[in-house]
Order: sequence, then C-alpha cells, then structure tokens
Amino acid sequence: MMDPQLTIDPTDQLPAELESPQAKLVYLYLEATDGATATDLTDGLAMKKIAILSVLNQLSSEGLVEKTGTTYAAAGR
Repeated sequence: MMDPQLTIDPTDQLPAELESPQAKLVYLYLEATDGATATDLTDGLAMKKIAILSVLNQLSSEGLVEKTGTTYAAAGR
C-alpha cells in the first residue's frame, strides 16, 4: 500500500499570490529550512543573487516573507 503522505502535492498549500516559479521555489525553500539568508538561497537554489533579492522583495511586499537581521523566513514561521 502506498504511503498517503507521498501522494500529497505540497504546491496545493502554497499561497495563491505566488505566481512565478522562482517565487514558489524561494518560498518552499524558506519553509523547508525555517529561514535562510540571501546567500544561503543563492547557494542552495543555484540562482543569481540579484534574482533572489528581487523575489524576496516581492514576497516581503506581499507579506509572505519576514526578514529578521539577515535571515528571511516564511511569514508566520
């Protein structure tokens, strides 16, 4: 019998405001790690820092990400 947890699509739980694949990727990374710096995101996602910062700015302005010091985390985490 298949494990029911493996059949759940984690993207079903993403906020509706997340439209771009990059925003979804960054948000999921922050949820999975309970927070990360922009450098952590750059290294972990193999994205350019300018792209990471742009996505973080967008997510912050939508209230989906909070910044504490140099660490970003999914809002409410």
